[in-house]
Amino acid sequence: MGCDGGTIPRRDELVRVKKKPEQRDKDADLAAKWQHCAITQEKLQSPIMACELGNLYNKESVLEFLLDKSKFEGAARFQHLRGLKDVKELKLTENPAFGGDEADKGDAYNDRQTGRYICPVVGIEMSGRYKFCMLWGCGCVVSDRAMKEVKSEICHKCGKTFQPSDTIVLNGTEEEVEQLRTTMEQRRLQAKLDRKAKKHKSEAAEGSADGPSSSKQIRPELVPESKLTNGTTECKLKLTNGISDKKSKLTNGIVEKKSKLTNGKVEDKSSKAKSIQHDPSASKVYKSLFTTSDKAKSQQKAHWVTYNPQYN
Repeated sequence: MGCDGGTIPRRDELVRVKKKPEQRDKDADLAAKWQHCAITQEKLQSPIMACELGNLYNKESVLEFLLDKSKFEGAARFQHLRGLKDVKELKLTENPAFGGDEADKGDAYNDRQTGRYICPVVGIEMSGRYKFCMLWGCGCVVSDRAMKEVKSEICHKCGKTFQPSDTIVLNGTEEEVEQLRTTMEQRRLQAKLDRKAKKHKSEAAEGSADGPSSSKQIRPELVPESKLTNGTTECKLKLTNGISDKKSKLTNGIVEKKSKLTNGKVEDKSSKAKSIQHDPSASKVYKSLFTTSDKAKSQQKAHWVTYNPQYN
């Protein structure tokens, strides 16, 4: 049954042992999170953006994702990105010891684990070995160690004030991501309520501005009309800037009367003189100049056939 010829079997060849689960390489995992974009897995390049869940993105990748989400495989993981207002550009501090992405030359040593950015307060590298936080209000990035050692409500880099809820852990654990998601939903709900309150306040202000004003304003024209024809009465009343204009008309043999009130005086058109000859204020000499005078009427006229207006 085998084992002849002097072969000696080993224990691992005879006993089957349960295999250990495959473990991820920690260095590769950190490099994928801290040096590559979360959407396209491309190398992170300035400007670098971050969302409210602590993921890092290239700005160009975010714009492409917002324009067309269908061409990205993992689009379901980034449904919380609705627009540029849901991401914030990071204000990072360059690491002077970072040699760049240069190719290996000869036997020179090139440290691939060196972080490109550092904490502006403590000076530790942002490579994934230490926890870093981002302030949502200003976008500054500092280490968690600096936040604990220098406890303050003022940003250590730009000097702006912030609230504890504005602190977002970059590339946090699953528990930290769930906590950040809850904070994100609360922040968005509060912003929605603030917008509604501001809208109602502006509408109320516009309504009060369009309301009744002082009595100095001129009222619009008031023109009630009633018209009755064929033996009936037509009456018009017009009020414009304190002047009243009243007309009454009676047709089919009924009296027609028109009166006008201008600057406090009543003007009656029926009492107005129709001819200069009936004007008592005009002299006789002045009246004789018109063809309606008695002298002009009694003057002889030429025959209508021989009449010449140049001589008559």
